Amino acid sequence: MEKKQNNLRFKFIDLFAGIGGIRIPFEKIGGECVFSSEYNKFCQITYEKNFGEIPYGDIRTIDENKIPDHDILLAGFPCQPFSIAGVSKKISLGKAHGFNDEKQGNLFFDIARIIKAKKPKAFLLENVKNLKSHDRGRTFEVIGKTLKELGYTIFNEIIDAKYFVPQHRERIFIAGFRNDLCDKVNFIPPPMPGVRPRIADILEKNVDPKYTLTDKLWDYLKKYSEKHKKQGNGFGYGLIDPQKDLHTRTLSARYYKDGSEILIQQRNNKNPRKLTPRECARLMGFDDSFKIPVSDTQAYKQFGNAVVVPVIGAVSGNLISALEKANCFSYGQNIEEKKKLEYVENKIKEYQAGNFYKKILVQQGLQIQS
Repeated sequence: MEKKQNNLRFKFIDLFAGIGGIRIPFEKIGGECVFSSEYNKFCQITYEKNFGEIPYGDIRTIDENKIPDHDILLAGFPCQPFSIAGVSKKISLGKAHGFNDEKQGNLFFDIARIIKAKKPKAFLLENVKNLKSHDRGRTFEVIGKTLKELGYTIFNEIIDAKYFVPQHRERIFIAGFRNDLCDKVNFIPPPMPGVRPRIADILEKNVDPKYTLTDKLWDYLKKYSEKHKKQGNGFGYGLIDPQKDLHTRTLSARYYKDGSEILIQQRNNKNPRKLTPRECARLMGFDDSFKIPVSDTQAYKQFGNAVVVPVIGAVSGNLISALEKANCFSYGQNIEEKKKLEYVENKIKEYQAGNFYKKILVQQGLQIQS
């Protein structure tokens, strides 16, 4: 991991932190993380290995008044109750989804509880695209109304990560700015990078044979796909030709089961293979300095649930710019403060220009194909 710079200008908290994908870009543009929370014990292991701290556990038990003061609240709250796959599975099992999911669906209101108590200058929430249309739009309406009643101006944007990494992954971002502090705030989505990375750019050169599908599993996946094609369904595996294809399907937390959504075609009539955990990390925009201390199964789950780091980087830059332009931050005029401001502005430009992902590839000894 790249070390934090001594140019801290704002404080933030990292809720539903996962393995820290949201934290990385906000630290790199001058933020200091003063509190983190993550329930999953395996994610806590990865988080500690990379950031040197164990996140607080169950957010439902957190006393909001004991959370340190902060400028920005960040949260990638659980998406399973709202995702298309998650909703379909819960319906098939006769389980509740959305806000009616007692375990995960109402965790948004813990975010609202903390916002109400701590009143950050801004927040950034991330979730699946389907959040906006879930329950015919009523879920998103409740979220928007709640945040506005807390005194924030709200913006939302759906961004496809395929312009930042070689993966089709649509996510919604909800940015909020405190009305009594921010003067005529205007949050705009980040520009898309001009150069798009390809699958071949993230693949390892020497891959352990254990990631190649067995004859039994490969035969099963082909039969399963053929069965559903005959029924008129779109279920099946996603076979990627790294020399031709630009991006993969969406990496999910179920990838550990059989890897069917992203299979890499191999030469010499070999069965296709799964991505390695490191390749999954790269597919999500984590550079190779990011440590993976857990088993392959847990790593697949973690990266499948993670955010795409360069997307967060681009969004974070625009969020900070919006705060600056709306006079939400007040800076001193001394030389040291000017240096800090210049540092942050330069980091923002890196993300907006797509240079962040290029830097990852250079570190890996790879090149982006034009």
